[in-house]
Amino acid sequence: MSRAHEAGALHAEAGHRGPHWLRQPDDVNLLVPKLWSLTARRGDDGAVHVGGVPLPQLAAEHQTPSYVLDEADFRQRAASFRDAFSGFDVYYAGKAFMCSALLRWVAEEGLSLDVCTGGELGLALRAGFDPARIGLHGNNKTEAELARALEAGVGRIIVDSHQEIERLGRLAEQRGALPGVLVRVTVGVEAHTHEYIATAHEDQKFGFSIAEGEAFAAVHRVLSSPHLRLLGLHSHIGSQIWDTSGFEVAARRVLALHARVRAELGVELPELDLGGGFGIAYTTQDDPDPPAVLASGLRDIVLHECRALRIDPPQLSVEPGRALAGPAMCTLYEVGTVKPVAVGSGATRLYVSVDGGMSDNVRPALYDADYSCTLASRASSAAPVLARVVGRHCESGDIVVKDEFLPGDVRPGDLIAVPGTGAYCRSLASNYNHVPRPGVVSVRDGVARTVVRRETERDLYALDVAAEPAVTG
Repeated sequence: MSRAHEAGALHAEAGHRGPHWLRQPDDVNLLVPKLWSLTARRGDDGAVHVGGVPLPQLAAEHQTPSYVLDEADFRQRAASFRDAFSGFDVYYAGKAFMCSALLRWVAEEGLSLDVCTGGELGLALRAGFDPARIGLHGNNKTEAELARALEAGVGRIIVDSHQEIERLGRLAEQRGALPGVLVRVTVGVEAHTHEYIATAHEDQKFGFSIAEGEAFAAVHRVLSSPHLRLLGLHSHIGSQIWDTSGFEVAARRVLALHARVRAELGVELPELDLGGGFGIAYTTQDDPDPPAVLASGLRDIVLHECRALRIDPPQLSVEPGRALAGPAMCTLYEVGTVKPVAVGSGATRLYVSVDGGMSDNVRPALYDADYSCTLASRASSAAPVLARVVGRHCESGDIVVKDEFLPGDVRPGDLIAVPGTGAYCRSLASNYNHVPRPGVVSVRDGVARTVVRRETERDLYALDVAAEPAVTG
């Protein structure tokens, strides 16, 4: 897949009639269940409610834009993956979204945690997460990050280069530690996803190549260090993957390496992490498999390959970050302007501008990602019109939702809600154009509470070191 144009969806294949998969709804007020968190519904008042809280009430009390996090939804999804993958170690990928409250839910639902920077590790430790249930990822961990992980007693460290193996061994020796290590391998499988989130092909920054023999050499190097304890192998084929078909070749190649290590080095590797990257439904064209189907498929793949290789199945791990956080959150915006724009051949497109944009969700600009949305403050009897929801930033590619049907009477002051924004939206948020990042509001049983405070201009300017006034005279 080619890289998205700087102007994003303005240069997409879809014309003014929208993409081929988008159908005009019979009722523009209906919420498509697979796109929304479990408690989202349209109330008798016509407004969308999440967690028992009417979104107009939330907007009045917490302002817009706001990320709205459905606690019951997140907990239920976490429990679904935990139960479906019984016997696996399930690691929540913290890079999708992290805050102290959510980390408490992850721990209480019995999941482990994957982090990939010192900042993520620091937040987890600050939140009281058991370090023994934390894994540290990353292709360029600093010495300070590795030292912190060793001193905290992090349960496993996924190594990504020969330099890191040497560095970690040296730091472990200095501290008298014996960290558990997984070797990240690349299996040469191209996941059917965006170029920037496919992570198992050869020409990219992560891991050791199986095909080139680097992975076996890395395993040998870890085993040669008296200060490192080799737990097993780690593979990750990409992100936004809807079924297990892409894992079949990956599992075959990783388990073949597992068998080679046993045969040639006499070592039985106890663990295998298959990664995750399980996808979610952002629009009606998306149809991801449920956790039970994913778990059954992965079990069958691993057992089949282990039987063929005549080895015992290792302890398996998965990392369903997006699949937990993504559907549990929506973003709430207020409409500022609405204008029809001529697009040629007598056709027009309705541009709906909201008070957020690429600073709170850069994925449409970065990955050409599609989203859905709905009018959240009221129901409407107006006929649906094809609209494009855009942000407030000084960029033509600042697009929130490329194509969606909204009521023809959408107007300034209305609220628009975009579902599926729990993963990689707040995590990738920026202060572009000096716009403060939105807060995160958790909702449950009719109660809304701030779990990540909204930024203010004072926050923005706090790091700006003002120049001393010039000396005159």
